[in-house]
Amino acid sequence: MDFKEIKKRILYEDNHVLIFNKPSGLPVQGDKTGDASVLDVIKGFIKERDAKPGNVYLGLVHRLDRPVSGIVILAKTGKALSRLTEMFRDRKVRKVYHAIVNGIPAQDSATLTHYHRKDGEKRIAILSNTPKSNSKPAVLHYKMLKHFNGNSLLEVELETGRFHQIRAQLFKNGNYIIGDLKYGAKKPNQDKSVCLHAFRVEFEHPVTKEKIMVKTPYPKNQFWEHFR
Repeated sequence: MDFKEIKKRILYEDNHVLIFNKPSGLPVQGDKTGDASVLDVIKGFIKERDAKPGNVYLGLVHRLDRPVSGIVILAKTGKALSRLTEMFRDRKVRKVYHAIVNGIPAQDSATLTHYHRKDGEKRIAILSNTPKSNSKPAVLHYKMLKHFNGNSLLEVELETGRFHQIRAQLFKNGNYIIGDLKYGAKKPNQDKSVCLHAFRVEFEHPVTKEKIMVKTPYPKNQFWEHFR
């Protein structure tokens, strides 16, 4: 990703916080693949832009699955990182996702409640309708915004933050996310993305206390184009 593209994807920045529009396929932090991550890309960008001689401090506040696109919040100071981490833990950060799913849900809006377990070996979420050993509640709320050509655009808000929660719960509810081979889709998207996008975030700035609200445009692919 070149300098110009990174700059375009920075949605908000001050001395403490940076909000980035992550493209699908880019991991938020380094993993066993050794591929460049959001942290690597932004650190390199700041170092070059600001001609910093030493290391660039950048803290990861939350995660976003590699094939998912949209908003990632990063902390540029230790103070911001500790406060934002606490805000996420206390559910004081509102994150809104948009998803394109196959079919039309039975209800235009609903609260989905399941019990969630992570299979670490297969890297998938396992859901049940009743509590199981080592399971935890998973709750989300969705509403349908529109539908086109057999697919639906949903707005989703999480009440809990579990591994692959939105992807697994929408599939369990009968409507898999387009391109999500792990959870019901029969074929991949051309860009290997899944049609789940972290669309909007609202929170109180961890230092200045001002109200921050940021949203980001949809990715450019053949499915999102119908819902712009």
